[in-house]
Amino acid sequence: MSAGGINLLRTKVFDKSKWMQLPRDVIIGHGVIGQVRAVCKDLDLGDSVLIITGGRTRDVAGGRVEALLSDSYEVTVFSADGGDPFAVIREAEEAAAGVGFVIGVGGGRIIDTAKIVAYNTDHHFISVPTAASHDGIASSRASVPTAEGNVSLAAEPPIAIVADTTIIASAPHRLLASGCADIIANYTAILDWELSHRLRGEEVSEYALTLSRMTAEILFKGADLIKPHSEESAWIVTKALVSSGVAMSIAGSSRPASGGEHKFSHALDRLAPGKGLHGEKCGIGAIITMYLHGGDWRGIRDSLRKIGAPTRPAEIGIDDETAVEALLAAQTIRPERFTILDMGLTRRSARDLVKMLYQE
Repeated sequence: MSAGGINLLRTKVFDKSKWMQLPRDVIIGHGVIGQVRAVCKDLDLGDSVLIITGGRTRDVAGGRVEALLSDSYEVTVFSADGGDPFAVIREAEEAAAGVGFVIGVGGGRIIDTAKIVAYNTDHHFISVPTAASHDGIASSRASVPTAEGNVSLAAEPPIAIVADTTIIASAPHRLLASGCADIIANYTAILDWELSHRLRGEEVSEYALTLSRMTAEILFKGADLIKPHSEESAWIVTKALVSSGVAMSIAGSSRPASGGEHKFSHALDRLAPGKGLHGEKCGIGAIITMYLHGGDWRGIRDSLRKIGAPTRPAEIGIDDETAVEALLAAQTIRPERFTILDMGLTRRSARDLVKMLYQE
């Protein structure tokens, strides 16, 4: 008898693979900008570097990094100030030709520009933030402003992060509070991820999900510790922002830190460009989406108030009806990413949700 038609049992081979890019060196603390040359030496990325910074941030930190590296490296400095952001990115890419690696020294916009340039030119990237306003200092995504609102692009995750709390603490407190709000919003981002898993079968990473939740809890429970111009506060927030970025790298996407609250924020970018910081809008969105999830929305609101972040649209110069429109438009933002705002919100319900923000 021939065995040709018999399906023989074979040993199952585990063939799942994943490529995660995590920071190799992370230095956070007082005066650590002085260690930037040691970090570059440790990473051995080449003998030439492009420093992307801005006019103000060059005075704050970019000039210091340039001075620290000029004796050991061929240094090119590019100012990413002003102009069309995509034109700035193209010019910076030209400046990156032939260098060994890229360093971004500045706030969120500068860091995002440097990450995109490094990604597009296949260079390693070192993040030197001068403010802790959102988790972009450690993530593999970047936001670029356009006439239609901000767009999210793939970017190079940092191979190293050098975060000097002396510099970060001296930045306006509003920036630090915005960074806190961006992290606290992880709470609702992971609830949306779990919801999508249950309703749509989206794959979740339990490790990334747990890390993101733990990161949000650090600031949710420790909101009383966040004070203006405090190095301890800067250290706590920066550490949380790095942790959030690592969770995204583990997941291979921004899912652990971006749900309906981020859709709401991006919708506001389109409807009211220039109003409010990214983290501030995500914080307000998190209050609303936590309410929809049936969670402790008052707890999120109270934590945001303690750290000095806004909890109502008017506090960032946005009228209530625009916030309503943003809630309704949220489902048009990244429609492939399912969240609780994609479940058929009516205009009447959206207005009630905005009114809820004024409850005590």
